Amino acid sequence: MRYRHDQIPEIALGWHHDGRGAALATVIQTWGSAPRQAGSQLAISGDGEIMGSVSGGCVEGAVVMEALDALRAGTPRIVEFGVSDDTAFEVGLACGGTIRILVEPVGDTAPALPPALLSDIVAARATRRAVACVTDLVTWARWLAGPNDSKLAAQFRADRSGLNDAGQLVTLHNPPLRLVVVGAVHIAQALLPMARLAGYDPVLVDPREAFGAQARFPAESISHDWPDDALAAIGLDARSAVVTLTHDSKLDDPAIIAALQSDVFYLGCLGSTRTHAKRLERLRAAGLDDAQLSRIHAPVGLNIGARTPAEIAVATLAQITQALRGARA
Repeated sequence: MRYRHDQIPEIALGWHHDGRGAALATVIQTWGSAPRQAGSQLAISGDGEIMGSVSGGCVEGAVVMEALDALRAGTPRIVEFGVSDDTAFEVGLACGGTIRILVEPVGDTAPALPPALLSDIVAARATRRAVACVTDLVTWARWLAGPNDSKLAAQFRADRSGLNDAGQLVTLHNPPLRLVVVGAVHIAQALLPMARLAGYDPVLVDPREAFGAQARFPAESISHDWPDDALAAIGLDARSAVVTLTHDSKLDDPAIIAALQSDVFYLGCLGSTRTHAKRLERLRAAGLDDAQLSRIHAPVGLNIGARTPAEIAVATLAQITQALRGARA
């Protein structure tokens, strides 16, 4: 089975089930300038294959050795790497700092990471159900919790893994980011693979089957339903972004209305300033108010002088990232 680069729990569980052995390394805490945040994970197989990352480079080599030792011993361990500014780059830290990492072998015997618990995490991720794995770093007890746990609600809202007030490691598994692109046009051919590399689960919507042909979009998830029906079936939430690209109001407008009636964190629409003004007139006539319409990013994408379809895709993904991370223009 092929996995995406961000499916770290899935990969570790697959390696374990294949009899290859597996360990998970998770960033607990960082100080100074470290390139990967708390909760970042690296999967290591019993023969040293890796997927994911816990730093920017050479720390991974040392973590692999620790993971192989942990697999042989069957016990988890916490390792810490600290470097000065002079040697930071050699171990993957941008400007010096410290990184603390939990290394857990997957196994049926305590205190290893139980495969059943890892399987529950994978199942939750498959159904877009937010879940956190809480690990007591002293007893190695582990349990799963959801956003309704009052002690973890703030961490879920901020999408921030790390230590809680009790000194336990909380590793969040929020639903994957989703990008719905309405319009199987040239820009979409560049945007969909870019979005996947950035960690999104992209879906293409276009009822025109000649446009949304698998030959034009190999390996992409494509819906040929009418946009509002497609978006209802997909299920938009606060970790979803929508981009409309068709230039056809009959297709774009139903998708825009559906997006504005949901909690999507981003809605971008292709078209000139003049085109957007006409779009706003139609949407007001359809009953949308100014507060809803102010959520639309149009013309779509950051103003970087993009001209080609690929450049417009870059500008669009950059603006989506800006909206997600709350950065100022």
